[in-house]
Amino acid sequence: MSGPEGSSIKNARLCVVAFYMGVVVQMNIDEFYMKIAYDEAMKCLDIDEVPVGAIIVKDDQIIAAAHNTRETTQMATAHAETLAIMEACSKLKSWRLDDCTLYTTLEPCLMCSGAIVSSRIKRVVYGTREYRWIALDRIIQDKSSINHHPEITSGIMEQECSQIIKDYFKNKR
Repeated sequence: MSGPEGSSIKNARLCVVAFYMGVVVQMNIDEFYMKIAYDEAMKCLDIDEVPVGAIIVKDDQIIAAAHNTRETTQMATAHAETLAIMEACSKLKSWRLDDCTLYTTLEPCLMCSGAIVSSRIKRVVYGTREYRWIALDRIIQDKSSINHHPEITSGIMEQECSQIIKDYFKNKR
């Protein structure tokens, strides 16, 4: 298989070729899906929510997409990740999401990590780390306390995912 300008693509699952404004763009598949999660996070800015977006992918298809709506709905559980998990479970008519990948712009919090473990999501890809609270990486490291350990990939679009949150809180002050 060959890519743009004769480049060789050894693993099509790791590469997406897209046309953006008339330009051919080649990117890692995780970057491709994180960009979509990031676009979900951008929707939060219009409704004054903390900008976090999430999508769930199964068999190379997006089956759920959500962004934070905690302030809008006045529901403590309305985080992007939990909303995406609920949508995916509803679409698949199953609480088991064991062949799915969750993409989220921010490392999942304690509550969202519980939903990830409970729904048996196979893989989690996040943009920027959560440094203030206990979050997914620290929870998964304690292997004795949980019965499911998703594969974790971090740092995808880290700068962009971090900056949107920093800018949001800077503008709130």
